[in-house]
Amino acid sequence: MKFLFAAVLMFLTGPVLSQDDLVVERSDGAVLRGLDTMNGDLVDINLLEGETKSFERLEITLGECRYPVENPSSDAFAFVTIRDLREDSPRFKGWMVASSPALSAMDHPRYDVWVLRCNIPLTETSSTD
Repeated sequence: MKFLFAAVLMFLTGPVLSQDDLVVERSDGAVLRGLDTMNGDLVDINLLEGETKSFERLEITLGECRYPVENPSSDAFAFVTIRDLREDSPRFKGWMVASSPALSAMDHPRYDVWVLRCNIPLTETSSTD
């Protein structure tokens, strides 16, 4: 039964996630948003690849951020490790998707963290004299 479910899932998502259709770029950093659900404080966290920053009692490390060339602002996805300073093992380690934050969310009683976007390099659209 599991094999049948996996085969149907691969069939249905295959054309959508085709490697030929999706061109992905790697970014040097990302913007994440942190929410303290007790007091409603929102903080945007700018991270470079490999960098670790603190948010309240959390330590957030960005592994990498990638985005599709066709829709860089909303379809970014980032590999993130989030550790509560009071715990030995990471609270979250995996890919977060900007367009679907609930798809792979951190489970914490007080804090929410999600990816907003990758840092996208500015391209020179016109030359200056």
